[in-house]
Amino acid sequence: MEQTTSKGSSGASTPHAPGTSVLIVDFGSQVTQLIARRLREIGVYCEIHPFNKVDAGLLESFAPGAVILSGGPASLSSATSPRPDHAIFARGVPILGICYGEQAICAELGGAVSTSDHREFGRAEVEVTATCDLFTDVWEAGARYPVWMSHGDRVDALPEGFKVVAQSDGAPFAAIADEERRIYGVQFHPEVAHTPDGANLLRNFVLRVAGLKADWTMAAFRDEAVKAIRAQVGDARVVCGLSGGVDSSVVAVLLHEAIGEQLTCVFVDTGLMRAGEGEEVVSLFRETYNIPLIHVEAEDLFLGKLKGVTDPEQKRKIIGATFIDVFDEEAHKIENVEFLAQGTLYPDVIESVSFDGGPSVTIKSHHNVGGLPERMKLKLVEPLRELFKDEVRALGRELGLPERFVGRHPFPGPGLAIRIPGEVTKESADILRKADAIYLDEIRKAGLYDEIWQAFAVLLPVRTVGVMGDERTYDHVLALRAVTSTDGMTADYYPFPHDFLGRCATRIINQVRGVNRVVYDVTSKPPGTIEWE
Repeated sequence: MEQTTSKGSSGASTPHAPGTSVLIVDFGSQVTQLIARRLREIGVYCEIHPFNKVDAGLLESFAPGAVILSGGPASLSSATSPRPDHAIFARGVPILGICYGEQAICAELGGAVSTSDHREFGRAEVEVTATCDLFTDVWEAGARYPVWMSHGDRVDALPEGFKVVAQSDGAPFAAIADEERRIYGVQFHPEVAHTPDGANLLRNFVLRVAGLKADWTMAAFRDEAVKAIRAQVGDARVVCGLSGGVDSSVVAVLLHEAIGEQLTCVFVDTGLMRAGEGEEVVSLFRETYNIPLIHVEAEDLFLGKLKGVTDPEQKRKIIGATFIDVFDEEAHKIENVEFLAQGTLYPDVIESVSFDGGPSVTIKSHHNVGGLPERMKLKLVEPLRELFKDEVRALGRELGLPERFVGRHPFPGPGLAIRIPGEVTKESADILRKADAIYLDEIRKAGLYDEIWQAFAVLLPVRTVGVMGDERTYDHVLALRAVTSTDGMTADYYPFPHDFLGRCATRIINQVRGVNRVVYDVTSKPPGTIEWE
């Protein structure tokens, strides 16, 4: 089958056959990423593009088999509100509008939208008033179903050819359908977990309505990625910064499969990693995979730079700048290097591109998505640029990386430094490393590790009085943190049994000199963040 190449908001190229993928048009919703995640979980490839980049040219090059218009914060009543390019409708492929996307469909095709006095935010119920292909085998006419709403505007009049298929107290046009043109709109958000049947509605849209195949797999991605790496790199040499985390490790193994000895990895050991991780990285890549690896032990350098620094943002900047200095020095020792490999992921790319091109709505600027320090003068290889975190783990398994390595919890780039509020010293890093290892060991022994998104200990800049034996102590407080999440965007604390927490506290206090009190963090995100700094 003829192949086409699309360029997403990242500028990355992804080959796919015409008519086999979904184009998601982003109008600025905070949960647009979740639409892509749900489709990938179904097995259908998709990409997110800002609405103002989607025109006839992009539609021709991407050649989508279906289009989804996302939600967004704007109001259609505003003259400056974002609108979909009419070329989307002229293409004749199935279209699904979600929330703002439904309103945009109606406004574009001759319906009416207004700001409503009856807004809906949060859980709601819709009543199905008519059958349609979107609801087949999921929802029945006459029944009511829970959904998640988040809208102020609402549809007042439908374009010609549409019918109402569901309604709610605040949205008389909660779901609409023009089945002849295969255009649907829903006022609720099927992509979020709070709409229990949402994933099945999306499945119906891409498989039943659009007739796409659920054939996007990690095996297929692996084969395409290897070909793309070879085509991009040729016979040049590549250097990869190996952090010891899942992303950079998967990049390294994938690159080695593609180009073999042309790859050299540089592992900068900052002295701020978890217990045993440095040794594990060296053993895995040198002995198991036989990948050329330069191991730089730089603990003294990093701790020296952090001496006396307490501001968390300053700590991050120092660690980042020092890492680049060390990495750059080692990279220059390798002859004929033309490329730098990075573990940039799709959320990094999406969040670093404003949906309307303006800087004011850019949510996040990621360190991997801004090019390279000018002095390095290397080209980028970013083979994971189209993947979400869970997909990177799946690729790691596909490549044969050990499950203990692939399934490990996320770990921040600055390492333990941002789990030590205040100044970071050799003593504080060693205390935290030992306590954290005990905590994670207890979680694994209890069989809870895979139920938890992220678990770690935080060494607080607080000392309290304690009694150990016949002596009074004045030592550190250690906070334990564990959260459940699907994507890290929101999170809730893990409800450990009290006997588990008591067991952890006892073992840590008995085995880690310098800690005499342990507390558990029960803050969700929001209002808190997962990490403490």
